[in-house]
Amino acid sequence: MSAARSSLTPLDRAFAQRILQSVGESGTPPERGVRHVNVGNEGYLEVLRTEYLEGLLPAGGSTFKLVQAYFGGGKTHFLLCLREQGWEAGFVAAYIGLSPNECPFHEPLMVYRAVVRALRAPPGSDAPLNPTTGLTDLLRDLVEDRLAASGEKGVRQWLLRTVRQLPIENQSLRNALSAYGLAILDDDTRRQDILAAYLSGDDVPVAAHRELGVFEPISKANAFAMLRGVCQALRGLGFPGTVLLFDELDRNLSIGSTTKNQHRLTDNLRELVDLCGRGALPGVMLVYAVPPEFMGRVIDEYPALKQRLASPLPLSVRSPQSALIDLEHVDLHPKDLLLAMGERLMRVFEVARDVKLDPILQAANLARVAQEAAQAQFEISHRRVFVKAWVGHLYDQLSNGERAVTQREVGERILSGAKALLQAPTAATAKTSDGFED
Repeated sequence: MSAARSSLTPLDRAFAQRILQSVGESGTPPERGVRHVNVGNEGYLEVLRTEYLEGLLPAGGSTFKLVQAYFGGGKTHFLLCLREQGWEAGFVAAYIGLSPNECPFHEPLMVYRAVVRALRAPPGSDAPLNPTTGLTDLLRDLVEDRLAASGEKGVRQWLLRTVRQLPIENQSLRNALSAYGLAILDDDTRRQDILAAYLSGDDVPVAAHRELGVFEPISKANAFAMLRGVCQALRGLGFPGTVLLFDELDRNLSIGSTTKNQHRLTDNLRELVDLCGRGALPGVMLVYAVPPEFMGRVIDEYPALKQRLASPLPLSVRSPQSALIDLEHVDLHPKDLLLAMGERLMRVFEVARDVKLDPILQAANLARVAQEAAQAQFEISHRRVFVKAWVGHLYDQLSNGERAVTQREVGERILSGAKALLQAPTAATAKTSDGFED
């Protein structure tokens, strides 16, 4: 696969400190800036960028992709990279962590609520670390930007003539979007509160929103249809499309253990795959990340869905239309991946701490740490262990002076880090956010 191009947010000291804190403290990918420390999966990202973010989706197409990796194998990391890549292409993006209690995928209304709260427009240069989050705040920003550019009269005409007539299927949703913008323009906080709650999927008395011209409540029965309407609306509001990233965070999957929930989940997935296939979600990239056992436990038991996702090859430049992205197969061998990861982490460390370490000495130290981590066998991801050990090593070198470390010393550090992760309540043996990977 070819190397990916990118236009990363500049790495200043404050940005680097936030990245370093996340990867060093918990071994998890940073909320922003993950691509500054990303290696190994650039080939997949390049295919998704050229074929979809710059090709099919702006033209009104849509796509569904299934990402597969073991826990600790880089699912979350990959999805966050893809979210940043979507922002760079101008897309609204949302990362949604799925779990049995907080957001099970077989519950459409809970999924709708999670998505509309997670939607983020591309972060501007004035707030690269804290982009606006949520559908209602995104709409508020659009209104305020247009108000500054064209004045109140121009915004009111836009809301009444464009937003109220967006090419979406549900009239209540169109009315709610337009009415919410008008409430912002009129500084009517009561209408804003009612409509913001409605658009967020909260329980709102029907009488409260009916008087505002919004007659159909958002419910379990129509939640996916409303979510489809939100994606259509975002495209009508001027964005090229939407990137929706669903991540199974729990080892027990978000369906729990019941057959009924499994059937509901697969029905929901099949519906979304079909919507993408027939172009009913224009400009939408929908990505669902699962552990490999999901294929045998869920997909193989549901032939209608298996047939839709089946492909002889995983996604690559030779098979860009494949639905499967297998993160067990990346661009680098295990030790080479750790070496490349360590080099990027050291660059972030130097920016964050405003220092310059000895490149030759630290390259030798890195080789020892990478070799020890790559050879180790743990119940948790060796990459997460490596990241925490390497960041700890860099801090030690800064505090106590640069020196060459012995293989024995490295081995003890790796073992100590693995034990600490296994004892932590968020270790991969329980619930995981998939760590700093690939």
